Amino acid sequence: MSRHSVRYTTSPLLASKTPVWRSKFIVAAVALGFVVLGVRAAYVQVIDNDFYQRQGVVRFERTLTLPANRGRILDRNGLILASSVIAPSVWAIPEDVERNDPETRTKLRQVAKLLGMKPQELDKKLADEDKTFVWIQRQVDEPIAKQIAALGIKGLHQTREYKRQYPEGEAAAHVVGFTNVEDQGQEGIELSFNKALGGQPGSQRVIKDRLGRVVEGVGDVVPPVDGKDIQLSIDSKVQFFAYQKLRDAVSQHKAKAGSVVVLDAVTGEVLALANYPSYVPDKRQNLTGEMLRNRALTDTFEPGSTMKPITVAMALEAGRIKPSSVIDTSPGRFQLAGFTIRDTHNYGALTVEGVIQKSSNVGAIKVAQKMAPQEMWDTYTALGYGQKPQVQFPGAVAGRLRPWKSWKPVEQATMSYGYGLSASLFQMAQSYTSFAHDGRILPVTILKSPEPAMGQRVFSPQNAAAVRKMLQMAAGPGGTGQRAQTVGYSVGGKSGTAHKQVGKGYASNKYRSWFTGMAPIDKPRIVVAVMIDEPSAGQYFGGTVAGPVFGEVVQQTLRMMNVPPDLAVKPLVVAQDVDESF
Repeated sequence: MSRHSVRYTTSPLLASKTPVWRSKFIVAAVALGFVVLGVRAAYVQVIDNDFYQRQGVVRFERTLTLPANRGRILDRNGLILASSVIAPSVWAIPEDVERNDPETRTKLRQVAKLLGMKPQELDKKLADEDKTFVWIQRQVDEPIAKQIAALGIKGLHQTREYKRQYPEGEAAAHVVGFTNVEDQGQEGIELSFNKALGGQPGSQRVIKDRLGRVVEGVGDVVPPVDGKDIQLSIDSKVQFFAYQKLRDAVSQHKAKAGSVVVLDAVTGEVLALANYPSYVPDKRQNLTGEMLRNRALTDTFEPGSTMKPITVAMALEAGRIKPSSVIDTSPGRFQLAGFTIRDTHNYGALTVEGVIQKSSNVGAIKVAQKMAPQEMWDTYTALGYGQKPQVQFPGAVAGRLRPWKSWKPVEQATMSYGYGLSASLFQMAQSYTSFAHDGRILPVTILKSPEPAMGQRVFSPQNAAAVRKMLQMAAGPGGTGQRAQTVGYSVGGKSGTAHKQVGKGYASNKYRSWFTGMAPIDKPRIVVAVMIDEPSAGQYFGGTVAGPVFGEVVQQTLRMMNVPPDLAVKPLVVAQDVDESF
């Protein structure tokens, strides 16, 4: 045995006696420790576990929203006007992003470039006070989202969302509207039918780890209910053509804006509703109020000469005149209460048909004077003036029609040719359905409804037919709307031109020009209304500026509807510029 070896059996430590109380104390201390731990565990898990349960839920349990797929918006033929596509959203847990790591910083610069952000902007988001969550960018295109995911940056995550696409772009923008980043409708049909389109999101309770990964589900899954599809009465082809021709006319005449409304004269369906300027619904970075406004429904104006057929129709219905009645318009002006109302020419003696054909202000006044103010007011009201159009669309306005008891003689006179009351282009188009539908004004709808509409009777079928003949004369040789003629189809309509109101007076060099009419004239299928705001290229009469747009839209629309031509396929007249009375 080595001299360095130790014989433990002879060690003095082992030979010494250990007090019995010491070993018992150690055993008791260990036992007491287990008892304390057991009591603490029972207290935490059984007696008073609410606080710890809440903390566990806050830290690790989450309610995941399961988004519902928003319904599509379709045109009358089933073509898509708006639909949802998957668009992942990128978010981060800032405290988990290793921004001081050189490799991570390089990857973050790539992320910023992919998202079209400046690196400083991304850094600012990651330096947010909330260290557990921040949105980096919502609704990213899927290919870009995949490139970001491939970088594998710790703390950067993605969640599945949807964004809207609008295939018809700016042509149908004022019809479909748009949604915000939360997929809530903000304008147009997206707003009007937001509840039906949006559906009902689902939910699921899950447990996540600190990296945001789902570990397991907790409880039952509430599945989402997808939104319903909405099918409109709009024909996307008619809509696009109307928008295109409107845009060209606004550009040609250096105008401020314009609108077109196309109605089905049998069903009351809106086939097209176009405005210019417009916008691209899913690219709204530089959107302005001028582009956003749905002028056909929101802008009101004094209708001017387009009201003269209504004045004549109400007098026919009251039995005060006949189409062949002679009205003396000499000497081309009329004085009333200190005001002088003029025609552009001295037309002399005109039949009632001639009053409409030549657009005589004096003739319209003399017809109106054969009626009481209440009779006129009742007819205006029956045609929808002074009332908000009952159409499933946001932003429609009522216009202005004062109570008949407050009318002065000069006001009754000016209303006969379209001054002293105001209406939207949409109201003008709807009121003309009374002529197109044998005296019944049609209820209008933006939803597909192929069944013929009945409507409310305002004029007799005979008087409606008589006014249609006058409208055909107004759009024919010697009329103010010759440029509204089209190839193969008979048309009838009335042009209008009015000075724009500025403050309490009228601007001498600012006009609104429009044309409202129907075709084919014997059995109308469509009513079309066109408005051009502030043409400034030298021409401003409604027949010259708005008439050609009317003719082109009528011809294309009737062809798309497979309506057979009712005339020989050649222009009815060689159009000439004809002045009209305001």
